[in-house]
Amino acid sequence: MSKPLDKKAVGGDLLIPAAAVGFTIYYFWTIWDSPWTAQVNAFLVGTILIILVAIFITRTVLAVRRGSASLRIGNLLAPRELLLTRLGLLITTLGYVIVIQWAGFTLTTCLFLLSAMLILNRGRNLGIVALLSAGLALFGYLLFIVSFDTRFPRGPFEQFMQSLFGNGF
Repeated sequence: MSKPLDKKAVGGDLLIPAAAVGFTIYYFWTIWDSPWTAQVNAFLVGTILIILVAIFITRTVLAVRRGSASLRIGNLLAPRELLLTRLGLLITTLGYVIVIQWAGFTLTTCLFLLSAMLILNRGRNLGIVALLSAGLALFGYLLFIVSFDTRFPRGPFEQFMQSLFGNGF
């Protein structure tokens, strides 16, 4: 039998599945009053996600019971040189969630993508990153707001586009 320090630390691997289940439950709760087609799709995707998480947790529990793994967090914060990058992405993500209500989907998405890509590539290629961020945000606007008429938050950009093109855009 291996020593406890030789066991693979899998506790940190459970954070994302736990967050996925929490998000799925929240998602189920928010679509409760939506049209039945949205509910069916949400429950289908959410159920698949929960089943996959259950399989992952079962495999993890079996590995711990066999003694080949432990629930220690292990190197969750390693490598240390990426801590600032991870923290920057976390702050950027939290900022996105907070700001989207006021700045709207398109503008906030553009700023989030710009920030995240600059953090990940250490500030290089600002022009390309800015064009890519703006293009992806505009594509998201056209797909989700114009085409699908989703209930994403409308901000200054969306209001400007509606005043410019009317209800057709």
